[in-house]
Order: sequence, then structure tokens, then C-alpha cells
Amino acid sequence: MSKLNSTDGRAAARAAEERDGELGAAGARLSTAPREERPDAATETGGVPAMGVVGWVRWFWRQLTSMRVALILLFLLSLGAIPGSLIPQTGADELKVQTFKAAHTTVTPIYEKLQLFDVYSSVWFSAIYILLFVSLIGCIVPRTLQFVGQLRGRPPGAPKRLDRLPAYTTWRTGATPEEVHGAALSLLRRRRFRSHVTGSAVAAEKGYLREAGNLIFHVALIVMLVAFAAGQLFKSEGGKLIVEGDGFSNTLPQYDDFRSGSLYDTDELEPFSFTLDKFVSTYERTGPQRGTARTFEAHVTYARGADGEEKKDVITVNDPLEVDGTKVYVISHGYAPVVTVKDGSGKQIFKGAVPLLPRDANITSTGAIKVMDGYRDKDGERDQLGFQAFFVPTFAGAGNGTMLSQFPAPDNPVLALNALHGSLGVDSGLPQNVYQLDTTKLKPFKDADGNDLKQRLAVGDTMNLPDGAGSVTFEGVEEWASFQISKQPASGWALTGAVAAIAGLAGSLFIQRRRVWVRAVRGTDGVTVVEMAGLGRSESAKLPEELSALATALYDRAPGVLDHDPTATDPGPDVPAAASAEGAEK
Repeated sequence: MSKLNSTDGRAAARAAEERDGELGAAGARLSTAPREERPDAATETGGVPAMGVVGWVRWFWRQLTSMRVALILLFLLSLGAIPGSLIPQTGADELKVQTFKAAHTTVTPIYEKLQLFDVYSSVWFSAIYILLFVSLIGCIVPRTLQFVGQLRGRPPGAPKRLDRLPAYTTWRTGATPEEVHGAALSLLRRRRFRSHVTGSAVAAEKGYLREAGNLIFHVALIVMLVAFAAGQLFKSEGGKLIVEGDGFSNTLPQYDDFRSGSLYDTDELEPFSFTLDKFVSTYERTGPQRGTARTFEAHVTYARGADGEEKKDVITVNDPLEVDGTKVYVISHGYAPVVTVKDGSGKQIFKGAVPLLPRDANITSTGAIKVMDGYRDKDGERDQLGFQAFFVPTFAGAGNGTMLSQFPAPDNPVLALNALHGSLGVDSGLPQNVYQLDTTKLKPFKDADGNDLKQRLAVGDTMNLPDGAGSVTFEGVEEWASFQISKQPASGWALTGAVAAIAGLAGSLFIQRRRVWVRAVRGTDGVTVVEMAGLGRSESAKLPEELSALATALYDRAPGVLDHDPTATDPGPDVPAAASAEGAEK
């Protein structure tokens, strides 16, 4: 059965070649796609050809630069980016990677061997990326040269048998062949066909933008790949949480976290600074969208350089502050309760706004207050204080449900604290989350009943620590905003490439490349016989329709004449079915 299928395939290939041979140059070069080479005699007889080293290199290069391999590599590149999105990446957040490794000890060794914590700099991802780049270049360069050659040339002459083409019609006219050719040439040029007279026929071609769109699409992919690579190598991105009244200077120590490309020089950070004057947030008060944010505005004062003029600006979600190519985005917002901590002697040892992290849409927030220096216990010994904090901007009231916020705005702020003392673990040299307490070496304060000391505080309330250990006062609430400061080179090129790729793809899909020939020859009876035929790159219902419209327009200028039967009427150019070859459309 396999031998029979192979024989049928070779017969079909030979039939296609014979058909192309009959059409000659007319049926060639409708596309810049490379033709598959015929297998040699050894393959046709069932043997394996002796390709040699050069033959195998040519075969590998031909496969690599084929469009199907480019599409496969593009799919693999997209597939390879999935673990980069789902698994924490070292280049993005090293602390999150360490947390993931500690929580998933079984799969961590496997992920490390597969380089899944560094996907975009891994060997396998880089190999796919480079192969795709080479494949696209190797595919585009020869096709571009061939397409330029087609643009510089003329449409090929008509084949001998126009009636073998998929769209065909014919009629007899009293006009001379020269008049028919002149009328056809004028008509086709008005319809934006590239046309000329060659031999006894007019040859015309249209739809070159299809191949141009195809090439533009692939060139745009290369531009996007280069822009993506440049963006990854030379980018810088960092985050900073700022409480109202505080500021930021664009220097490396000022960032809460900072990431950059492997070729980025931190000395290239643009010199500027800004201060968060106030943060304005408003929310929908009524209706089904109650609690939905309506306004997120960061009012800032910024300056370029060390001695630059100060200017005012407002940063919103979709309108960043841009300074010399560096953009400052506002990405999140929350509350920072202001607390005052005093020791047993009444000495103030800490006062400030402590940012807490939101946990839900109504900005119920949690965090930690750490007093690391200056505190002494009742015996005068150095000690450290830690408070587990739980904040709700709008408290429902005691006995009205759980300690969850009822609305995002600070209508009725309440701060709940758990008080502990001992060692915070900040002197161990290990990184520590500022929003969490390491309770390993901390002991909770006890109330009069021997329970852990906990208390809810409204603005102005004070929690007194037992045995004269001090006090904590909830002074008020300030707002904070989290900013992303990033510089992404080549983003404009990436956008241009994406737009060009879409435009090129649309052109390659919707524009049809087609050729039309008009042949007019004088018959033995002295009457001119007109033949029109069309050939497209692919089967399309529009080709016969277009040929019919062209034939109708030409028929008006070269009308038909009666056949030998004086009682017969001229059927016009769209009817003559008998003159067509088998399978041709009229």
C-alpha cells in the first residue's frame, strides 16, 4: 500500500510539472516561496541518496529557512515564555524565588536543571530565539531579492493554451487584433494592472502588495525580535513605595527593588527626583459599583538633575511622569497609620507613618511595626518591640461582623495591634520582609487576664503596655503610593514592528496576486478571435468574477459578431462553454 501511495504521489508531482511546463513562465513566480526540489533518481527508485556533507548542510539550511520551521520556532518561543510567566524569575524578584524554593523542595531541583528560574536567559530559550532570528533572515533575504526582480521585470507572456487556465472566455469580434490589444491595454491599466503587449497578446499582473505584505510581516517580526532583545539587555526597572510628604531620588540605593538588563550600566540612571505631595483617591459611593475606584492621582513635585527647576505634575494610572526617557507609573495605593511609641519613662522612641499592604478591594491592610533601636524595658535593658498590625479604613463597629473594611475610603479608620517584644531578628544579616514579623525570638505581652495583649485603636486611642513597659498611640492615617520607575529602550520599535506585522499580515491574507492575458488573432475567415484568461496564486472565486467584469468591459469596445449561422445571436463573453478545457471556469 505504501509503495502504491508513493507511486501515486510521484505521478501527481509529474502531472503538476507537466502542467507548469505547458504554462511556462506564465505559471511561475506568482509567489516568492522557494520551490521544493525533486528527489533524485535514487529516491524515486526507493533508495537513499548519497547527500554528502555539503548536501546535508544545504538540506538543513533549506529546512531552517522554510516558513513552516519559522512558524514552529515562533510557537516554541511562545510556549517557552509560559514558565517565565508562571514561575518566579530570579531577574525579576529574587526574594520570591527563594520563597518558592523553600515551599516547593521537590520540584526545585528539576526547575533548576531546566533553568526555569531564569527562562529568558536560559540556554534553550536563547537557542530558540537565535534559530528563529536566523530562520527569518534566511527566509526573507532571498525572497526579497526575488520579489525585487519581479518588480523590475514585466508580466510573462501568455501560454500557448489559454483555455487550460482556471478562468477563461472567448468571443469573435469585427475589430482588428491591434484595436483589441490597444483597448485591452488601456482597460487593464485603468484597473491598475501592470500590463504590456508581448507577441500576440496583452499580459497583465496585479496584486504585488500580497508578496510585499508577506515580506513586511516577516521583516516586522525581525524588528520586534531585535526590539525585544534590546529591551531585555538595556532595560532598567525598579519600584518605590512613598508615603505622602516623602520623596525619591533616582539613585540605586533609593529603590525598594531594582532590576536591569545584563548590558545596562547603573551609571546611566537619569538624574531626577520627585516628592509625593499628596495622593487623591475617590470611590463610587452608591449603586452596584459601590467601592469602585474613580480617581487615583499622585500629585508630585519633580526636578531634573540636582539643581533643576521644580515643577508640578499629576501622575495617574494611564498617564505617567516622563523624564528624559524614564517613565514613572503609579501602580498601587494604600494606607500608612501614623503611630507614636513611648517607653516606660514616657520618652518618645518612634513616631512615623507605617505603610501596610492591602488584602482586599476595600483595602483591609496588614503589616508590622518594628521598633529596633532606642527602647529599654522597665529594668533599663535594651529590647526591641514588634507589633502585628491590622488596619481597616472603614470599620463597621464592634459587634457588626468581622474586622474587615466596609469601604475603601478612610471613613472610620481602626487599627488593631498585637504587641510583642524580644529580638526582631534584624541583626542576623538575612533579608527580612518589612511587612512581617519573625516571631521566633519574640514574646507576646500579656494583659491582666494572662492573654496575649491585643487592642483595637481608633484615631487618638492609646494602647498601654503592661508593667509600665510603654505605650502606643494611633495618631492618624496617611496615604502611600507605589511607583514603578522604568526605562524601556526600543519600545517604539516594538510598537512599530507590531503595527507593521498586522498590516503586512492583512495584506498577505486579503490581497490576491493574479495574472490576466488577452490574445487577439485573426482567424482563417478574417474575423478576430479574442481569448481572455486569468491565473491566480490560489483557488479563488473572485478571479472568474474579475475576469468576467474585464471581459464585459472589453466586449463593449470590441463587440462580438455573428457566427457562420446567420440565425444565431452572439452570446457575449461569459457564455461560451464549449470552448473551454475540462475543468475551466467561464
